[in-house]
Amino acid sequence: MSTVREQQPAAAPGHPALKKALTTPLLYFFILGDVLGAGVYVLVGQVAADAGGAVWVPLTVALLLAMLTAASYAELATKYQRAGGAAHYATRAFGPFAGFLAGFCMLAAGVVSVAALARGFGGDYLSAFVTLPVGLVAVVFLALLALLNARGIRESMRANVVATVVEVGGLLIVVALGAWLLMRGDGDPGRLTQLGTADKGAAAAVLSGSVLAYYSFVGFETSVNVAEETRDPRRSYPRALFGALATAGAVYVLVGIAASAAVPTDRLAASSGPLLEVVKEAGGVPLLLFSAIALVAVANGALLTGIMASRLAYGMARDGLLPAPLARVLPGRRTPWAAIAATTAPAMVLALTGSVAVLASTLVLLLIVVFFMVNIAVLVLRRDPGTEPHFRAPTVLPVLGAASCVLLATQIEGRVWLRGLAVLAVGALLGAVAAVRRDRRRVEPARDESGNGAPPAEH
Repeated sequence: MSTVREQQPAAAPGHPALKKALTTPLLYFFILGDVLGAGVYVLVGQVAADAGGAVWVPLTVALLLAMLTAASYAELATKYQRAGGAAHYATRAFGPFAGFLAGFCMLAAGVVSVAALARGFGGDYLSAFVTLPVGLVAVVFLALLALLNARGIRESMRANVVATVVEVGGLLIVVALGAWLLMRGDGDPGRLTQLGTADKGAAAAVLSGSVLAYYSFVGFETSVNVAEETRDPRRSYPRALFGALATAGAVYVLVGIAASAAVPTDRLAASSGPLLEVVKEAGGVPLLLFSAIALVAVANGALLTGIMASRLAYGMARDGLLPAPLARVLPGRRTPWAAIAATTAPAMVLALTGSVAVLASTLVLLLIVVFFMVNIAVLVLRRDPGTEPHFRAPTVLPVLGAASCVLLATQIEGRVWLRGLAVLAVGALLGAVAAVRRDRRRVEPARDESGNGAPPAEH
């Protein structure tokens, strides 16, 4: 049996490896906290508007679709334990151009997501307690998250554990209130079988609602970027990943059942805070409590996404896809301070300009592109057996995972495709430049060794 020391990945020349500090429970809470983000507090109403009262059906379908791609991530994360995630996998499978494109999509999605969450933190939820300029709150909020991120992965994960417990506790309160409403005869369990709307039949409603519900499970992919910092990733990662997704799925389905049974579907669909409607209907729980829980959820989601973005930038820099200085780490804490600063700065700019709303709808499209590449990369990289035993997904799962990405992409609106294609075009251009530079660096040492084209000695 291999030891943790044996599993320590070798650092690239000049780039020290990150510190192994994550245990299975910490990794489980990392993934669970990222999946159970702020979106669930508004998602149920949107799914109800598209699918009808049987909200639990599209939520269940979305969980199954997410599990397909999660299986691909589990295989690759245990096979290649390096920060960089999808970018590293795509580089191995398809070359530096595809690797850069995958990493660029993840970085763009991560930075915009953090900026949007920062603005959300300074918005209506915070105004329930105190009114401050949203821009100021967002900048201070992002600076504090960056400091926590730079302090260390262990400290960040401990904060995540506390925040995740709060988030799950809030959702369980909703489930309990829904059950209480049904027990006292005020709810309507008949809504749980109502599938379809005036514009859509049952099948179309399930597909449309599943696309929205799928968004709520996005977040598990960020965990591959901390596989290098996990003590025993080959054992820990699959357990934490599938355990966290199953937990999140169960909570989502229970929340969907409680909300749908407790609140009329049209009222649920019209609300921007559907879970608050359950609280109002049941009574007995202060509304400020849910504002506080929402703030915790937003902060936790921003922290975890910030960790993902910084580790991804670090991994891409170490692979030669981004400038080498981004791979610098703090000597004592061994956290990627340069990558943290480089991803926090544009998030601050986006939060201040308010253009996040224009780009936010492209996030899912960018992630679908990444998921498709990851599912195909699993199959391509089967020709590399790896150096040690690792998790292996049944071949049918990545095939179905890639097909599910195509299916979901067909449900994306045309205007979102236009914005997404613009972002992809920028990534493709930068990726081509990165590929040329990397090939040039490979050629120059060979020329130097042969004595041809070597630069003159300095005096």
